[in-house]
Amino acid sequence: MKKTIALLGATGKVGGKISEILLKDGFHLKLIAQTESKFERFKDLGAEVIPADIMDVSALTEAFRNADGAYVMTPPDFGAVSYRAFQRKVGDAVIEAVKKSGIQYIVNLSSCGGHMHEGNGLIGGLAEQEVKLNQLENVNVLHLRPAYFLDNSLLNAPLIKQLGINGTTADADHEIPMVATKDIAAVAAAYLAKLDFEGKSVQAILGQRNYSFNEITEIIGNAIGKPDLQYVQFPVEQSIQAMVEQGLSADVAKDIAGMETSLKSGVMNYEKRTAANTSPTSAEVFIQEAFLPWYNSL
Repeated sequence: MKKTIALLGATGKVGGKISEILLKDGFHLKLIAQTESKFERFKDLGAEVIPADIMDVSALTEAFRNADGAYVMTPPDFGAVSYRAFQRKVGDAVIEAVKKSGIQYIVNLSSCGGHMHEGNGLIGGLAEQEVKLNQLENVNVLHLRPAYFLDNSLLNAPLIKQLGINGTTADADHEIPMVATKDIAAVAAAYLAKLDFEGKSVQAILGQRNYSFNEITEIIGNAIGKPDLQYVQFPVEQSIQAMVEQGLSADVAKDIAGMETSLKSGVMNYEKRTAANTSPTSAEVFIQEAFLPWYNSL
């Protein structure tokens, strides 16, 4: 009999792909949904959808109860006045639900840089949650630490289309591991299918290789027919102001910029690359398969 798996964040890039993989393989999924209408495609595949706020301890407990394992993560709230406070509220609700439900296997989406609590922007809250999960007794916890998402390039497609440049606050030449979310989902789904990990452990997912933002920009430029596309490192304050004007809270904007500027200090390079943490999708393949169709649709 196939296992029952509870999932948070099934409408996200990673969680959605995990759900598709496990449902196609015949697993019973319990998906926690704040907006049930977004989960119709999963319901059609046989998933059980539980309408609930991600901070609702009772609903989370019910979802985790009698499940063989769970995939947990902290969804973004770009309007949060204090992003770290938001991360802590979500994290504490998950911890309480794990304790009350008796679930014994947790796959937690963290990040490269999850060994640091400060100086890494958004990632610091994920590091805190790793520690809290590690303090749980009689619960097996696997922390996934993926590298910088190749999927983040999709957010820059309008900038590239409208202004003819690519850019963030990160250094142009520093090489970091970059990974496609479909690779993260494949690793997570494999662990959730087997639930054979014990104790508290970490699995890095580093993509096929390391890239600089200059190189990513060159790959994008060649794909869209603009081989001279340039990468621009934006001033931090200018970038924060632009994000606020787009609707992000000032604190979230500062945390995003903080994460990007921390890359040069080696936050994403902490995990040593091995065959076990190298995944198949290259930036070249990702740009052709995911970025280019999105860019052309704009």
